[in-house]
Amino acid sequence: MGARHPDYRRVKTHRSYTTAELASHCDVHVNTVRSWRRDGLQPVDDKRPVLFTGAAVRAFLKARRTDAKQPTGPGRIYCLPCRAPKVPAGGMVDYRPETATGGRLEGLCPDCDRMIFRRVSHALLPAICAGLHLQFPHAQPSLEEG
Repeated sequence: MGARHPDYRRVKTHRSYTTAELASHCDVHVNTVRSWRRDGLQPVDDKRPVLFTGAAVRAFLKARRTDAKQPTGPGRIYCLPCRAPKVPAGGMVDYRPETATGGRLEGLCPDCDRMIFRRVSHALLPAICAGLHLQFPHAQPSLEEG
């Protein structure tokens, strides 16, 4: 039990679901479906058992997922603890190459002072780092080299 983001594609458009059937089908608790109803999921009518059309459920879950998304955009890195995209503290980021075609941006969250990271390809680096002071720190020498 416990799909954090139920897959709306599993719900059949032309089918009706009771609260228990919908909970089972979406792998959530019955109380979660009741909460969805309080949040705006419309039943077919006010009679019992409460029935939901598949089309209404799909539209509701799709809208919830779309509303929850927070595009990062250029010059921002998503901070997991704050659950929001942030401009790194001081507008400074370090770029650490990881593969031949991409690497990782590292910065500090201005609110919680934790490290924030964003994967980026070399080709998109100028567009993503717009407005940021980008640094390319040199790698620390390994023990074998010294």
